[in-house]
Amino acid sequence: MPSQFFGLNISYTGLTAANAGLNTTANNISNAETDGYSRQTAIQEANRALRTFTTYGCAGAGVDTIAIERIRDEFYDDKFWDNNEKLGEVDAKAYYMKSIENYFTDTDTVSGFNTAFNLMFNALEELHKNSGDAAVKSQFVMYSQSLCDFFNNVSTQLSELQKDVNMEIKDSVSQINSIAEQVATLNKQINVIELTGATANELRDKRDLLIDELSKYVSVETKETPILDTANNFDTGAKRYQVKICGGQTLVDTNDFYTLECKARENNETVNQSDCKGLYNITWSHGAEFNLYSPMVGGRLQGLVEMRDGNNTENFRGTVSSVDLRANTVTVSTKLEYLNDLDKCTLSSSGGIIKLGVEEYYYTDWSYNHNEVTGETYYTFNLDPNYDANTLSTSRIGKEVNVGVSIDYQGIPYYQEQLNEFVRLFARTFNNILTQEGAVDSNGDPATALLLGNDVLGGQYDYDDYYTKYAAAKAEWDAGNTTEFLTVTNADDSYYRLTAQNFAISRYIEDDPKRLATRTGASDGESKADIVAELINMKTDKKALSFRGASASEFLQSVLSDVALNTARANTSVKYYKTMNDTIDNQRLSVFGVDSDEEAVSLVKYQNAYNLASKMIQTFTEIYDRLILQTGV
Repeated sequence: MPSQFFGLNISYTGLTAANAGLNTTANNISNAETDGYSRQTAIQEANRALRTFTTYGCAGAGVDTIAIERIRDEFYDDKFWDNNEKLGEVDAKAYYMKSIENYFTDTDTVSGFNTAFNLMFNALEELHKNSGDAAVKSQFVMYSQSLCDFFNNVSTQLSELQKDVNMEIKDSVSQINSIAEQVATLNKQINVIELTGATANELRDKRDLLIDELSKYVSVETKETPILDTANNFDTGAKRYQVKICGGQTLVDTNDFYTLECKARENNETVNQSDCKGLYNITWSHGAEFNLYSPMVGGRLQGLVEMRDGNNTENFRGTVSSVDLRANTVTVSTKLEYLNDLDKCTLSSSGGIIKLGVEEYYYTDWSYNHNEVTGETYYTFNLDPNYDANTLSTSRIGKEVNVGVSIDYQGIPYYQEQLNEFVRLFARTFNNILTQEGAVDSNGDPATALLLGNDVLGGQYDYDDYYTKYAAAKAEWDAGNTTEFLTVTNADDSYYRLTAQNFAISRYIEDDPKRLATRTGASDGESKADIVAELINMKTDKKALSFRGASASEFLQSVLSDVALNTARANTSVKYYKTMNDTIDNQRLSVFGVDSDEEAVSLVKYQNAYNLASKMIQTFTEIYDRLILQTGV
């Protein structure tokens, strides 16, 4: 049978329970504006009833506050992380695509391609009227250099942008590593507290806030499982908390965390011809492979990688057709349209990594050969035995070949390739007209090319090797002695060596504009200007020059359409995912956010409970005063 003081103890439990509720409410109100804070609630249950061995059996023993729990729904967290990952990706693309769009801008206040191109051809029309005037020739040469400057500037700006993206990739990796370390530290602190039976609510909130941040950089999934004492079939109270990123790669496992490392590519690891030196590859610090180009990477990191390395799926691909073990070379055949045309070639001239099946090799040089009969193009790669971990064998014949990775996004390498392709096509067409058979300058000397490329040694590519090889190969073809039309190596002085960044006019003609040819026939007068007429015609004649099905003058529209489409798509996606983020976050806040009205109701509820419990204690105090002091019990 309960003692006479049993009711006082029951009232006391009510008092402490109400006090716990008031303290929890106060904590909620205090953290109403704290980022990541989850609303907490006091979990109460009736104490175990006391057996009385009477007719009514058991007597209630009051209330017990068994836990202070936070209100959290993992479903909404997962939805938020998934959407935040997509927002991070498109936000990175939108920012950098806006920069690329600015580079191609041509308005009344900002001079771009159309301005430079039209000035050059306007000067060419003036030259057609006054082909013997040295001043007019000089003006045309000056405007030709302005067009070269446009391509130089845009290509340089794209290179600088690629460097910026590369550095942001490194910063993102540093952020991921920092978050991983913090989460592992929090896991340890949480387990230390929860081994005592308490719940580390505030630390769990802090950990979830870090996962929110992490989801902006990469795709994230988490898993928490109880740690059991299997020998005694006992739940220890500790938890194993795992964080996996990029499609299931472990970043954090309870107290352990793994870090990513950025390693700059060597010169002989360059992927694209116009890539900046030292672009970062990413690996796990413990040696495991990290697939940077997996579509599962997600988040800002994937957006940055696609912007830095996106090639519109136009990487080098083919099949091994033959292997020369003595020369340590491999010949690759391909029928891909963009690889048949050397103007579109993006292979590095300083060597790179070529993948034959699943084995990787380093190549130092390569040559291009196009077969007019079969329509196939062959590339022969000279492999470097000093770097190759794998030994070349004939078993590679028939294997799939890749240089670089196919990335389905129009990133910086794609726009560099578009610039390079146009200047090669434009320069070759222009120079072929300018140096056609019988072409002479004002001095009666044979014509020379105007549009060249500056080399790294301070000289210029004049394409003599190309013209000589082309003429010899064409003669052999016409004579029926060969089925191979043209062979070019990466070291040859060919139009492959010309890029938007080194595009320039001939210094020989710049020093003396009279050396610019305007006519054919040394005995004809300079007023003939037939070469100038042909050059003017190539501006709009698609038969003379066609770039992506458009004329030379429509180059900007062709490229700007890609830029504008990608920019608009990224901006639209940013708006969509931001709206979704706000919606999902509001849903999360409706579950675990602090609502001032609800807390006001809780405050009144616990206040009344506290007052009533106090009133009960006061009542029992009066009863015990009468019982003890006035009845003499």
